[in-house]
Amino acid sequence: MIDAGVSAKRIATALCDRGIDLSSIQGIFVTHEHSDHISGLRVLANRNKIPVYGSDGTIEALSGMGALNGHFPVHVLEGPQEAAGMEILPFETSHDCAHSCGYVVRTGDGRSIAVCTDLGYVSESVRAAITGCDLVMLESNHDVMMLQNGPYPYPLKLRILSDRGHLSNGSCASELEGLVKKGTTRIILAHLSRENNMPLLALQAARTSLGAAGMREKTDYILGAAPPEGGRVLLL
Repeated sequence: MIDAGVSAKRIATALCDRGIDLSSIQGIFVTHEHSDHISGLRVLANRNKIPVYGSDGTIEALSGMGALNGHFPVHVLEGPQEAAGMEILPFETSHDCAHSCGYVVRTGDGRSIAVCTDLGYVSESVRAAITGCDLVMLESNHDVMMLQNGPYPYPLKLRILSDRGHLSNGSCASELEGLVKKGTTRIILAHLSRENNMPLLALQAARTSLGAAGMREKTDYILGAAPPEGGRVLLL
């Protein structure tokens, strides 16, 4: 499992709804310490004795917050980690936290999945890590115009727009052509802001960029968006 940003009860219910046994979760890999990524972490890990993994900075931050006060193993990631028959590879991202990362998961049958959210920009190292993955979950956090004209305080708008903030729809969309050309067939737009984005806008930006490159949806790629409130991926 990557992150645990809602309550342990909601996570358990979501897993059950999808036919996933909670006992099959052999590790929780944390991207960073912000509350929307770790709200259910301590309770879920403690109740089920699930090991928690994260970067050195993230583990230190979580410890200082009391999020690791429980009876479960805690590990600092220093490279690839095996869990549940899969290989999990962390890669650094740029975000306003202690030491954030994304993850590439390589399955036993040779497929690969990248989870890459909460980053201000796509660095060369991030691009190298996610390129070639069969499925990429990439942040498409905000529509710039909605953010600039929205209710957030000016300093918060600047933080979101900075290189340690979040990817806009346009920034996300500009990365997709290169990913599809290198073998990505499934794309999930993720971490959409409730206040500064809409799934339709994120999907439209992605489709426009890919269409301009001559790529056809459902032929060259499959595209979806994870709704801000959670739930099933939207295919609009």
